[in-house]
Amino acid sequence: MGGIELARPLYFWLGFLTTVAGVVLHLPMYLMGADMHYKLAGMPMDTPMTIGMVLLVVGLAATGYGLIPPGALKTKPAAEVKVKALDDAKMRPAHIGLIVVMSVAVIIDAMKPITLGFVAPGMGREYGLKSALNPMGDLPVAVLPLAGLTGTVLGSLLWGWMGDRIGRKPSILFAGVLFIGTAVCGAMPDFGWNLFMCLAMGMGAGGMLPITFSLLAETIPARHKGWVMVLIGGNLAVAYVAASWLSASLAPTYSWRVLWLIGMPTGVFLILLNRFIPESPRFLLAHGRDEEARKIMVRYGAAATTEEPAEVEKIEDDQGGGYSRLFRRPFTGLTVAVVVLGLSIGLVTYGFQLWIPSNLQKLGLDQQTADRALRDSALLGLPLIFVAAAMYGLWSAKKTILALSALVGVSLAVLAVAGESLARDPGWLYVLLAGPIVGTATIAAVLAAYSSEIYPTRVRSRGSGLSAGAGKFGGVAVTAVLVAGATAPSIGTTAVLGAVPLVLAVLAVALFGVETGKGAAVAAPEPVTP
Repeated sequence: MGGIELARPLYFWLGFLTTVAGVVLHLPMYLMGADMHYKLAGMPMDTPMTIGMVLLVVGLAATGYGLIPPGALKTKPAAEVKVKALDDAKMRPAHIGLIVVMSVAVIIDAMKPITLGFVAPGMGREYGLKSALNPMGDLPVAVLPLAGLTGTVLGSLLWGWMGDRIGRKPSILFAGVLFIGTAVCGAMPDFGWNLFMCLAMGMGAGGMLPITFSLLAETIPARHKGWVMVLIGGNLAVAYVAASWLSASLAPTYSWRVLWLIGMPTGVFLILLNRFIPESPRFLLAHGRDEEARKIMVRYGAAATTEEPAEVEKIEDDQGGGYSRLFRRPFTGLTVAVVVLGLSIGLVTYGFQLWIPSNLQKLGLDQQTADRALRDSALLGLPLIFVAAAMYGLWSAKKTILALSALVGVSLAVLAVAGESLARDPGWLYVLLAGPIVGTATIAAVLAAYSSEIYPTRVRSRGSGLSAGAGKFGGVAVTAVLVAGATAPSIGTTAVLGAVPLVLAVLAVALFGVETGKGAAVAAPEPVTP
């Protein structure tokens, strides 16, 4: 299984099957609502659903127990051996396979929070929630994405810690099983249960992306690492295409609920790909699993060195604290830039993107037309991913971030001025929407790659987790404002909410950002002479 055995495979697979069974037991109630266009609001839970809820708890607990290596949660001294992908290593079939699997993982992961924007209109109508389409509703529909995005913040931080403690691969697999379990959100009749499941879904979704990039940073050949991670992260835009396409194709017939139920088959598919997901060799060596580490290093062309750890690598041992160490020298300014850029991405993604399906429908487009417009805009902007990957790998990491931020900022500025009038001009609307949709996803991909390269191995998962968590926190902040305002703002207002923080992000990156080549000096300065 990718050169590494699961800690307790029997418990893992039994937990996985139990979780799947728990989801399946929720489907009868969903199917019973077919005559009512799958409207389940106000219906009591039936017996199979109650049993299914119990199985979900048991299944997730067994899965977690099966994934945690014995003694992994105890503090251990970090190993002095360091692992790096060889600079002159060629891309091998193993690397290509990993890139494909991680691309699938990113798409599945990103579809979860993206789907929030597409379920909000239908959920608002079914539960009578207050929104742009239903201004006379009671509870604001924004509480749903608030729950999901709060989960993504917690997940980004928790999975960052888990990746450093129990390993990259177990953390990814647990997120996949959590995706399966939280698919039951599509069958929940009570809105409160929807919020709870959405919170849990967000935790898994928020945790997987930073772990994925940390794993890639330790296995992809150094000279290919940057552009590969940007290319894989660009699948955030592919996920938007997939979510909008599924919404346009399935939601009119099977209601918004089917968009959550899709989480079960996609999660199962991800788990079945687990044999192609390796563990971090650095993590294995740090925990005394030398033979497993060597097998993976041979497979991916990595090498272990016995050099004395540089000053920054000793932070783990010499200083206490968790994420706080990322704000200490020599990382202080760099971490500030990462956090500010992450916050701006979150404000654009969850302030503008999240509400664009509702706002397009408010302008007179029906659901299918609005979803297809967003799908076409995302498809139009997809080439930007390849351009950004080339810029990052061949030109400059820092300047790529600045250029993409400026591009998205200009698009948002135009939309802020003339956004609502553009509904009469589909061509320009598609072009301008491509900037915030694909451009923001591409910046997020670049930031994820950037943050996984500029921090040393021992704190890399936490550095990546902080980057992702900052983006999600920006989403929580803007969504909380919308909850307080009890309605979704217009295209122009959300565009302004995104454009202003992007300007601040550009300034922060310009002042504190480093090139990844120079960042190597930040991540591994000269050793301190005793």
